[in-house]
Amino acid sequence: MLVLKEIIRHYNESGQPVGSKTIMGTLPMKVSSATIRNDMAALENAGLIEKTHSSSGRVPSDQGYRYYLDHLLQPAMVNPEDLNMIQQIFHQKFYQGDDLVAQSAKILSELTHYTAITLGPEVNNLRLSGFQLMPLGNRRVLALLITTSGQVVNKTFVIPDTVTGEQLEAVMRVINDTLVGKPISTVMNQLDTHLVPLISRYIHSPDFFLDVVHRILNEANADRFHISGKMNILDYAQMDDVDQLKSLYHLIDTEDQLTALLSLDDTTNEPSEHGVTVRLGHEFPNQLLSHMSLIRATYHAGEYGDGIIAILGPSSMPYSRVVGLLDLFRDELARRIADYYRDHD
Repeated sequence: MLVLKEIIRHYNESGQPVGSKTIMGTLPMKVSSATIRNDMAALENAGLIEKTHSSSGRVPSDQGYRYYLDHLLQPAMVNPEDLNMIQQIFHQKFYQGDDLVAQSAKILSELTHYTAITLGPEVNNLRLSGFQLMPLGNRRVLALLITTSGQVVNKTFVIPDTVTGEQLEAVMRVINDTLVGKPISTVMNQLDTHLVPLISRYIHSPDFFLDVVHRILNEANADRFHISGKMNILDYAQMDDVDQLKSLYHLIDTEDQLTALLSLDDTTNEPSEHGVTVRLGHEFPNQLLSHMSLIRATYHAGEYGDGIIAILGPSSMPYSRVVGLLDLFRDELARRIADYYRDHD
């Protein structure tokens, strides 16, 4: 299978079909051209490589890529330049944990020139740090919710004529005195139970206020995808149809479709020994991804939850380098996120 490995390496680097003479010059041992041609014929009969119409060279088939990824892939060491860039990003000061996850997508896209997707951990102990109401004039009020991760979520709403500023201040004190320090999931549950009678002491019909707080809590508790390098899709999508490109951009911009794309419940390909899952384009039900691959890794931030980092690129991407990069990156990201939340607990 050394010949298959070399064919994939050359094809991924050049994008051109690979002939026996090319392979003969790069193998670690001296092998005749006839032997290589025989090996290539055997690989072709097995469906692992295929001949193009335009040359006598061979290119990897979908089945060949799958075999390579499952049995032959060896992650490459991260080069010093990439390592230095990663270390620089993780030594910056971040004021929100989500900023760290967002910046990770940006740096991964810059390092690979593909599209990077990151998802922050579902922080099991994310707690309410504070709740504030700030008058803006004309009966408009800004509601601010702050979590222990440093995340700030805000909504502007209009209070009815029957509600006074003093009443809102009293409700704000009730929320802070009762719920600060509790997990966001607990806050959401208690808001509709024993907190309603407390709020009703100050606001006779608090439905408008409860609706605002619910929307803020849902946003704070929602998955947060960060995508960087969307324009890089134009370099590898292999699409001439503008409508197809629009559909592809819509796919990665739609939370439900992105969740399905990155689903941890996917059993098509189990994580490799390196803890990274690679899904080839023909394995996706969506034909828009037929010439692409998704490399996905989960990072574990200990008690602070799990997150995802992923690279969407062409089927012919340099898998050894990208898998090695993701493997290192997820360890650094997990460590930095755990440190961040620990410092803010």
